[in-house]
Amino acid sequence: MRLIQNMCTIAEYPAPGSTAADCCLGAAGRRLVKIAVVGASGVGKTALVVRFLTKRFIGDYERNAGNLYTRQVHIEGETLAIQVQDTPGIQVHENGLSCNEQLNRCIRWADAVVIVFSITDHKSYELISQLHQHVQQLHPGTRLPVVVVANKADLLHVKQVDPQLGLQLASMLGCSFYEVSVSENYNDVYSAFHVLCKEVSPKQQASGTPEKRRTSLIPRPKSPNMQDLKRRFKQALSAKEVTFRTLCLLSKLSQGICLPGANLLCLTACDQRELYVSVSSWSSG
Repeated sequence: MRLIQNMCTIAEYPAPGSTAADCCLGAAGRRLVKIAVVGASGVGKTALVVRFLTKRFIGDYERNAGNLYTRQVHIEGETLAIQVQDTPGIQVHENGLSCNEQLNRCIRWADAVVIVFSITDHKSYELISQLHQHVQQLHPGTRLPVVVVANKADLLHVKQVDPQLGLQLASMLGCSFYEVSVSENYNDVYSAFHVLCKEVSPKQQASGTPEKRRTSLIPRPKSPNMQDLKRRFKQALSAKEVTFRTLCLLSKLSQGICLPGANLLCLTACDQRELYVSVSSWSSG
């Protein structure tokens, strides 16, 4: 697979763990953060990596051979050199995960890991817990920073996994969580990598032991955009089981009464939960 269109933006590097790979960016004197992107086949791992690196979405790819890419990111006044390792899809067999030595080497090499699943593929969601456990087993004595990414958030009509389930599982595992649409929203993709890079501290890289994770890094469920809210509001009007209170909340959001971008911060926590559960049930129904 060859995705390199602009060598100034994307560059391929030697295999993870090699001296050449670590020296490619170290010569510039910048701190190097190494990230492995893992998950089941067909969940959009390569699309996620390319979107983060180039801001572009490309729908079709050749079979992933496991390429290593880089970009520079400015975080809290520091310029980081980030290497992102794309990996082939993981298969699940009766005896558990099928992780070859190449994949294991990539995970051991990484300072942090992105676990990707698709909301259109329930099996990819079921893989998260096993994969997270496998990642931590390859880093004995440490707790590697991990972010769980629910991809294909735009494909609600074929949804098999409610994003709320992804959030709950990520919280249980002590991971950050992001629901993204790689094809439609670059900012969410960037935020997921940005948060993960912040969790990889210089102290962790020097000692091999991550600093204590903060649950505040796990964001609340994302609110739908305005167009989506209006569509769901119309669906709600014909629903048999819907409270008058929920309709009022949806009405406020669809009319733009809340903060720009349909931000739910102006609603109480109780209101947010009621609204999110209702909207989720309509969209899955």
